[in-house]
Amino acid sequence: MILHLDMDAFYASVEIRDNPDLRGLPVVVGGSPTGRGVIAAASYEARKFGIHSAMPSSQAVRLCPEVIFVKTRMDHYAKVSKQIREIFFRFTSLVEPLALDEAFLDVSGCEQLFGDGGTIAGKIKELVKSELGLTVSAGVATNKFLAKLASDLDKPDGLVVVPPGDIEGFLDPLPIERVWGVGKQTLKKFHRLNVKTIKDLRGLDRKTMEQFFRINGEHFWRLARGLDTRPVVPDRIAKSVSHETTFARDISQRQPLRDWLMELTQQVGRRLRRHEIKGRTVQIKIRFADFRTITRSLSLPQPSSSSCDLEAAVDELLGRVDIRDGVRLVGMGVSNLTTSGMTQGSLFDNETKSRNSRLDDLQDQLKDRFGHDAIRRGTSVEHDISRQPDPRVNDPNQR
Repeated sequence: MILHLDMDAFYASVEIRDNPDLRGLPVVVGGSPTGRGVIAAASYEARKFGIHSAMPSSQAVRLCPEVIFVKTRMDHYAKVSKQIREIFFRFTSLVEPLALDEAFLDVSGCEQLFGDGGTIAGKIKELVKSELGLTVSAGVATNKFLAKLASDLDKPDGLVVVPPGDIEGFLDPLPIERVWGVGKQTLKKFHRLNVKTIKDLRGLDRKTMEQFFRINGEHFWRLARGLDTRPVVPDRIAKSVSHETTFARDISQRQPLRDWLMELTQQVGRRLRRHEIKGRTVQIKIRFADFRTITRSLSLPQPSSSSCDLEAAVDELLGRVDIRDGVRLVGMGVSNLTTSGMTQGSLFDNETKSRNSRLDDLQDQLKDRFGHDAIRRGTSVEHDISRQPDPRVNDPNQR
């Protein structure tokens, strides 16, 4: 049995918990509306006005002039996320985090100890609320796809169990947009086929699926029947350092996408330097609106943890990608890791590299002392990583 646990408006909920005066008010976490700020999270009161993550902060103010802005505290959210995960591990070691605020759990071997999947999910919800003062929505099913669907149906503070004997009954009334991989263009094709619900989708034969959706035809055919064989994979061994994030709305403009990638790159660089690690291979990950996912990578002349080196590589990689179809997820990572002491210095090290290294050190010190928002490079936008599901963080301490 698989559980999908998804914290409710995580960043905003943490801020409201820490400052009860914000309770019941439209609260957003993100950058200033006077600049190029972006919303990282919105409380449910703010969402009533149409505000969502990845929205420009200036637009949020237009939708709700009374909206309250709170600066992001990523280090704090990461600490709370660790506390949440420790609760998960009380029930099973098979925990696959998708982001700071959501995870899959495989509890198949734990039911004799703690009860069935629904009972375990209920216990986890109670512990998260009593120990941390936060709410989490849970979906319980026989596989990841169904559990993820279920967790989103009764937010906030929901618990939905998909009966193993009535999977089609659970899926039938759901709109086709709930199926993974159905973006704007795919939705138009389904509507031309008069497919509006998952039940309608299941009525299409495999030949029609292949004709209209090519390699995705089999994917849709299986999900319409609730079939998903992917296992829960614990994310414990890191061979790379990476961050990624999924947007609430697809992005098709290059500059905002670059801004997000630069923010992720700076966080990866800081993590590398914190652990005295450098990397040789830089990679970006792009997932499009239709769930097609690509990666692009290049090798640096020498292993590096310099934000300038990493940003230059990311800029080059992004230039190779056509984003006109809309992007729902971006990620950036560094692999082929080595400890800083093992790196051979270049004969061509110069004052520019030395200056960049001093700048990185100063920035890291200020952030360690005063928090993530204490200082930013000019390439940054005024935001932090948006959820849904990611940022996935691979920490070299977990190797």
